[in-house]
Amino acid sequence: MMMASRSLQLFILFVCSLTIITIECSEVEKQNPNLYNITKTVVHSAVSKGAVCLDGSPPAYYFDPGFGDGVDNWIVQISGGAWCVNVTDCIGRTKTQLGSSKYMDKLEFQGIHSKNKSANPDFYNWNKVILAYCDGGSFVGDVEYVDSATNLHFRGKRIFYAILEELLEKGLKNAKNALLAGGSAGGYPAVLYCDNFRDSLPSAARVKCLNDCGYFPHFKNPELEKNWHVRFSGVAELQGAAQSLPKSCTSKMKPELCLYSQNIQQDIKTPLFIFMSAYDNVETKYTFGDYMGGLIDGGKCSASQNQSLIEMRSEFLNALPKGDNPNLRGVFVDSVHHHNSLLRRWIPETAINVNGQLHTKVFADWYFDRKYTYLIDETNELPLTNNARLIWQVDNTTGRVIYTA
Repeated sequence: MMMASRSLQLFILFVCSLTIITIECSEVEKQNPNLYNITKTVVHSAVSKGAVCLDGSPPAYYFDPGFGDGVDNWIVQISGGAWCVNVTDCIGRTKTQLGSSKYMDKLEFQGIHSKNKSANPDFYNWNKVILAYCDGGSFVGDVEYVDSATNLHFRGKRIFYAILEELLEKGLKNAKNALLAGGSAGGYPAVLYCDNFRDSLPSAARVKCLNDCGYFPHFKNPELEKNWHVRFSGVAELQGAAQSLPKSCTSKMKPELCLYSQNIQQDIKTPLFIFMSAYDNVETKYTFGDYMGGLIDGGKCSASQNQSLIEMRSEFLNALPKGDNPNLRGVFVDSVHHHNSLLRRWIPETAINVNGQLHTKVFADWYFDRKYTYLIDETNELPLTNNARLIWQVDNTTGRVIYTA
């Protein structure tokens, strides 16, 4: 009787184990390779180095390990999220994920971070890292003093190096291929720290950098520049840019001017690629105001507004690196009124096309030294409507992502 009872218990345990395994496998199968969530990794050790978010909380990053023959390849992406330009603005950020790791939730990985080999053949199995942005100043601050009245910390530079140190120990120091990328407000530090990133990987076969939708030009026309001047002057003062930015730039011009990628890129020795729309929708918003976006997308700009847009485009193109050495300075400039090419645009359905060339293929070829490209859309003098303002949905039956404009 005892033997029968024991056998029954073992049978029930076996069935339960199979059930658990089936459920776990089912959950894995449901994970969509094009769009998946990653939990933050908080760098508690950074606090002792003074590398903290605006509110004094430890910084964080998001990490998805590589697999297969991608285990020694790394994408390190620096997040964007505009800037805080005064104390009130920065205090407001401390109650959000843009100023405190306390409010950081899971992050959706997509685009160049997709694990779908057919959609992302060159990078699908790489180690993927996204640095959370919580310093309000494009990772440039290194201010020791903390005002007790505000408790604001401007330590973005320390955050970058503290996270880099942890990633090196995690395996980045053994990388065979590595890319430092940044989007929007994260595009500038991808340029600023490009050579330092390269120098931390002496054995890497290939190390390059990418500024995606963060190459905002310094306009000569004061009407176009006025809003940017207020913005970058505020960032430079709060973040102590005069002390933290390269002397090769600050010795020649005001610190706020050194926050423009165009004024530091010539000193970067590492190969750099630039993705940017000549009519980036953040560029148009901060240059002209919120109202301009609706006019552009609705095709309702007046003749004088169109002329201002054309002038903006012209000044932007003049701010780009020269095209005589595309292996060191690759460029892909489109005319679509959009922002960001690495994430939602990094799929065949919505990739940017200029002269029959997709930006995803152009960049991959440039990165892997298959073909060096310096490409500017010269066909469209005025902005093209953004036709891929996507709403992401997941088909519960197939697990596929559905794109709705």
